[in-house]
Amino acid sequence: MAFAGRWETETQEGYDAFCKVLGIPDDIIEKGRDYKMITEVTQEGNDFTWTHLYPASAKVTNKFTVGKECDMETIGGKKFKATVHMEDGKLTVTFPNYHQTTEICGGKLVETCKAGSVVFKKTSKKI
Repeated sequence: MAFAGRWETETQEGYDAFCKVLGIPDDIIEKGRDYKMITEVTQEGNDFTWTHLYPASAKVTNKFTVGKECDMETIGGKKFKATVHMEDGKLTVTFPNYHQTTEICGGKLVETCKAGSVVFKKTSKKI
């Protein structure tokens, strides 16, 4: 149940470069740069509901069971199938354009996304 809770972005590393690799327009990158995203996670065993709350009341919710293929959606509305895995207490999943690893380190939610050689790391505190 370590992932469960409400989290707020505390720090981001590699945000601009990562967004550019994904083809996000500059005006959207600018708007999101300093936004403190809220992430809400509920967890019951291997079943998760993961919601990202974005500016302008946009939100994306993905529900998944570790080890089972599920339907997921990106903030851009792209739908895809993926399987979330749990390895050494870390959640891993491959999105259409990048790979994400999520873990709890020192009581913080740490999400690391890799697109080729570009790395984006977001650390969130529990609120």
